[in-house]
Formats: sequence, structure tokens, C-alpha cells
Amino acid sequence: MSSGTDKGKGKSGKRRLSTRLTHAARDRKLTQGGVNPVVQRASTVIVESAAKLFEPGGWTYGRHGTATHEALRQCLSEIEGAEHCVLLPSGLMACIVPFLAHAEAGGHVLVSDTVYGPTRRFVDRMLSRWGCEATYFAPGIGAGMEKLMQPNTKLVFVESPGSMTFEIEDAPAIARVAAAHGAVSVMDNTWAGGVFHKPLDLGFDLSVQANTKYVSGGADILNGAIHLNDDKLLARLKDTVADIGSNVSSDDAFTILRGARSLQLRMERHQVSALHVALWLEKHAKVKRVLHPALDSDPNHGLWKRDFTGSSGLFSIVLEPMPTAKVHAFLDALKFFGLGFSYGGFESLAIHCDPQLKRTTYTPDLGGPLIRLSVGLEDPEDLVDDLEQALEAI
Repeated sequence: MSSGTDKGKGKSGKRRLSTRLTHAARDRKLTQGGVNPVVQRASTVIVESAAKLFEPGGWTYGRHGTATHEALRQCLSEIEGAEHCVLLPSGLMACIVPFLAHAEAGGHVLVSDTVYGPTRRFVDRMLSRWGCEATYFAPGIGAGMEKLMQPNTKLVFVESPGSMTFEIEDAPAIARVAAAHGAVSVMDNTWAGGVFHKPLDLGFDLSVQANTKYVSGGADILNGAIHLNDDKLLARLKDTVADIGSNVSSDDAFTILRGARSLQLRMERHQVSALHVALWLEKHAKVKRVLHPALDSDPNHGLWKRDFTGSSGLFSIVLEPMPTAKVHAFLDALKFFGLGFSYGGFESLAIHCDPQLKRTTYTPDLGGPLIRLSVGLEDPEDLVDDLEQALEAI
């Protein structure tokens, strides 16, 4: 955890997140006097004595991390409020390592039907090859998950809000059911950036973050992390990461850490701007629905308000029914919104979701084409103007 001073404490004596992130990982062993950690690149490590060559938990090879990685882990732990952090080279790797660590032949996993597409692809293609059964569950199942648990259920994986359609899960209820059956519970927490949602506090065992998105903020690097408080789970995850030879470069770790310093402030800007744009879109004649859990009109607003302290810049809209050619005309007319995957960077993005929208347990009754918007750091009025002229194009 942070080794900073007590500066920035409020009357309650607890430092606010923006201060903690600014001062996290400031141990001179990591920074050598600078405000940033050193970029320590290493494959071979020279140990002090022969007895330390095989010392359990010792730093004996570059894949185990360097001072740069330790600094990033400390900072990310501050964000999620976690005791431990495991670094991975991408957000997808952070999502699938819990499966690699716990799924097994003859085992069973439960997966939210609204998870990130590549996570679903891994479950569908890889787990079946190992003889591990996967069952998808519809969003909003909550305590009803009890009916889906089996004696061999090893892991429950959830993403909240749901990918592309933004349903909110009853996280505490799901976590209680999983714990009662001895299954490991995992939450993909990328939408909230780790800032506005704390799955570990709600009872989840693991909180996954794609640092590629909001934590980095630069849209120029891939990285992921798993956050947790349990020592036994940590040991199993670390063994899994070591067994598959996964590694994060020191330069990538440094870049992610640099972005994380401003995460709190950027998330606040994303939140305000996205709500401004979403409220405007709610009133537009060519927009059928806005899927954003922080809006009063959203059916999951109550759950969001209970479990979240804020919202990010990512949400979807449903256009009035129209042919695909008109959807493309709308997207192609956008000037400030780039057409691209991912989110969380400084530039706003838009994608057409229908070609990749896949559900197993239910068919979303949207009533029109689904468009996902990532609101960046531009002036929200410019984004409104951009959307207005693009909607006029159809």
C-alpha cells in the first residue's frame, strides 16, 4: 500500500483517492529520489548468495517483477482497496487467468450472459476443450443463482454493468451464493475504473481491471490486473501466472502507473460529460432508448445507486429502427467520435454493437440498432453538436 505521508487527510483522517494515487509507491527504494519509480528492466537477476537462488518468494528472475512492477501494484491496490494485485499483459488475460487457475476437467463455472465478448469466446472455445462445463445466467439473477449452483461449481464470473447493454448485477447477493458453495467469485470492474465500484467490499473474491482502459487513459497500451485480499487465492493466481509464463514489461508498468496518477480526476470528467451527453440523447427523436445505469430512467438505477458511487463515460443508445446502411451513415458522419474499439481514453469513440451482440439465456428487446458511445475528455457541448449533425445525416 501507499507509503506516502499524512498530507491531504480530511477531517475524518482518511486520505482521499486522488491524494493516495498521487503519493502511492513513493518509497525511495522504488523511486531512488524521483517522484516516479525507476524503470528497472531485468531478465537475469544476480542474487546475493547460493542459498537465495531457490528462496521461496524471492526475486530470482525478471518475470517475477521489478521495482517498477511493485510500484504499479501498490498504486493499483490503492484504487481497488485491495491487499494484493497480480499484473497481466492485457485486460483479457486478467479475465481468463481466474478460469485457468480454478476451472478443471469435470468442473463447472457460472458466467454472466453480459460479459465482455472475448471473455465469452474463451469460455466457449477453451473451457469446453478441457471438459469444463459453463452455464450462462441472465443479468439480474441475484440470489436466484442458488438454483444454478452445482457441487462442482468452481467459479462465478460477472461483469457489471453488462458489456454493451449495461445491466447492473446484484453483486452482494451473487457473492453470498458463491461463497456459500465454496466457489470463487470474480467481477470484471473495468467500467467503473476501480474508482466508483468496489467489488471486494461487496463480497467478491477477485476484482478484475483492464488497465488498458481508464487506468491508463492514453489508448496506447495493453495491461490488466487482478485485485484480491485472500493469501491462498493469491498463491494460486501467482502459480498460474508463472506456469503460463505471463509477463508485463517494465516500460508498460511505468506507463500504466503514470496514467493512474490522474485517474480520479479523469473519471470525474468522464462521468459529468457522459451524463450531459446522455441526457441530451434521451430527448432526441431519433433515439429510442439510452442505456446508462446512472440515469433515473434506467431500470437498474436503484442497484447502481446502492452499489456504485459514480459512473464512467461508457454507455449505449438504441436508435429508432433503421437499416444498417443508415446506421453506418450515422457513424461515418461523426467527426469527434472516432470509430474504434476499447474505451477509457481521452478521445471519444463509437461502435455499432449489433454484429457482436451475443446472448445465450435471453434476447435483449432493444427495438432498434445498438450503438455504444465512449465519452472522452472533449468539451461535452462539442460532442452534442457532433451527435446532432450525425443524427441529422440519417
